[in-house]
Formats: sequence, structure tokens, C-alpha cells
Amino acid sequence: MSLVTTTDQLAAICDRLAKHPFVTVDTEFLRETTFWPKVCVIQLASPDEAVAIDTLSEGMDLSPFFDLMSNESVVKVFHAARQDVEIVWRLARIIPKPLFDTQVAAMVCGFGEQVSYVELVKSVTRVNLDKSSRFTDWSRRPLSDAQVSYAIADVTHLREIYKHLLSRLDRSKRLDWLADEMETLTSPATYEQHPDDAWERLRHRARKPRDLAVLMELAAWREIEAQGRDIPRSRVLKDDVLLEIAQAAPRSLEALANLRAFPRGMERSRSGADIVAAIERGLARDPSSLPRIERERRNNNGATVELLKVLLRQVAEETGVAAKMIATVDDLEAIANDDNADVSALRGWRRIIFGEKAIELKRGRLALAVENGKVVTFDWRDADVPAAG
Repeated sequence: MSLVTTTDQLAAICDRLAKHPFVTVDTEFLRETTFWPKVCVIQLASPDEAVAIDTLSEGMDLSPFFDLMSNESVVKVFHAARQDVEIVWRLARIIPKPLFDTQVAAMVCGFGEQVSYVELVKSVTRVNLDKSSRFTDWSRRPLSDAQVSYAIADVTHLREIYKHLLSRLDRSKRLDWLADEMETLTSPATYEQHPDDAWERLRHRARKPRDLAVLMELAAWREIEAQGRDIPRSRVLKDDVLLEIAQAAPRSLEALANLRAFPRGMERSRSGADIVAAIERGLARDPSSLPRIERERRNNNGATVELLKVLLRQVAEETGVAAKMIATVDDLEAIANDDNADVSALRGWRRIIFGEKAIELKRGRLALAVENGKVVTFDWRDADVPAAG
């Protein structure tokens, strides 16, 4: 049975899957016309079987699937888990645990940054996946045999990838290196979308405190509208329009309508009055209560940051761990300014392979050089210094 269309079938399959140490999971969903993802198909596989669940089948109750996702004796394996986990959280307010993300694991195992599922399948199993059904309409029924086969292939190959990566991580003693990333992926806070935080997506485009104050109120209003009507944010107002309104801060419907980018006639709707009210709330905010505006990067330690970037690339190549897993640009800037910066790159395994070297480089006790076309590090006190003269 490859396509599950009834709750009884789903319950029986989930009972069988729960007897295995791990299951692989994937989803097919649509989000182009909605705010919340609309899940259409869920794929599951154990070492013994693989199925596709028709979530839109009449009378389908996904409770057995959610029970499996909350069963902590079964590892849930995803590739690029964030959106799939968001769907489960949105539908059932549970987080699949324990969780293993093969994309994150691949970055630790030397497959590069954000390696795609197709690339990973080819590298591990030598199979070229047929992705012709990738952009089909998963909400249309009936599902074709090609769609079902495509969907199931995503979780069958994932079994082999999981076993391969788990073995490599075990041999290299790097399994615990995934802990921070898995903790983030299994935190409900990762998937909560609070209207008051919506401005964060646009924070780098605000140049003045007043603009930021108005933008914070406008972004919160748009988020509430988009979530309540279940439509994309851009269907309410596009980012560029929101920013133009924040900068102009019109205080009347007439002034709002005169903005070049503002949708014609929208000022006559309820939204027009709501936007003006949001602007007034923004203008009334106490400037001292606003978050600090982050200017364009002007780091006084620019040269140090550039050296740290070279060191990061060298460590990434040497260890086979993707650079973005080790440190971000923000981490490097923080380290350049403070040896005791509170950043991930100075904690745990990251400190061992990179953080300590970064501090040594800053203090002049570590040097970078090119040897046989590759960047290498060495203690400068051990270097052979040519005699003067």
C-alpha cells in the first residue's frame, strides 16, 4: 500500500513504523497563495516500507501521524527540516523529537553549505533523482502515479542518507556537534510568528528612529492581516510599499493615497484607516524605547575581520565542516572586537576547531601563510625568519 487514503490505514502504518528506531519524513505543500503552508501529502518510510499519505482525502484524521511524531523512542529524519517541522507545529502544536536533519549533518560531514537533497542522493547513493514532479499542483486530486512515486522516493533515499551520515558522524565523533542546530529546530520559538516581531525582517532598511517606529507598527498590522486572512504578506502590502509609507508617515487618508507606490483606492477601504492609525501609533512611540538601528557595517577592526575570514575558510577546508556551521560574519565581527564575545564560534566544538585559533590570530601568536597554493596556519614563533642583512 503506497498511497494512504483512510485514517484506519494510517493508524495501522504508524503502529508498524513506531516499532523502528527511525522513520524518514517529508511533506509536499503549497504556500504561494496562503500565509500558512497547506500540506497536501506526507511521506513516511521505515527500513521496511514507505508510504505517501493523502492528507486531503475525505475524512482523513492525522492523529496517528502526530502520535508518531511525538514518540520520543523513534528518531524523525528530515532533509532541511524547518518547513516540515513548522507544518507539524502549526497543525498539532507538537515538535517532532528526537530530530535528525540530514542537511545540517551533511554540512558537518564535508558536503558543503546547504547541500540539496538531489545532490546528496547522487553523492551517497549514486542515483539521479527525477524531479519532474517537483512543481506540480499537489492539491489537485486524484494524485497521479508519477506524483506518488516522486513523493515516496524522497523518503526512501533518505533512509540510506541517514545511515551513511550517522556512520560518518559516529566515526569522526562529531554527532554531538549537531546538538545546537537540533535544539534550534526543536524549539517552538523557532516557529512562532508574533506580529510584534514582524519588523525584524525589514530592520536593516530603516535609516531613522522615526522610520523604524512607524515601520514596527505597520509591519505588525500587516502580519495580523496576513495571518488572519491566510494570505501572503505581499498580498496585503509589498515590502517596498510598507517602507515608503514608513518613511513618508502620512497622517491622513488623502496623504496616504498620494504616495506613488500605494495601491490606488486602498485608502477607501478599512485598511486605509488601519494604516493611518498604525502610523500614529508609531509616531507616538518613545524614541528611547526603540531598538538600536544597525548601520551599514563599519567595523573599526575591518582588517582583523578579513583575516578571520581567511582563517575560517582554512579551518573549514581542513575539517570538512561548512564555514557557515562554524561561524557567521556577525561572529567574526564580535570576535574582532572582543576576545570574550558571547557567540557560538567561541563555545563548544566551534571554539576548539576555530575560536581558539581566532583569538591566537588576533593576539599575534598565530600566523597565516600560503604553502603549495593552500592557506596554512603556524605559530609565528616557530617560523624560520631569514637573517637580516
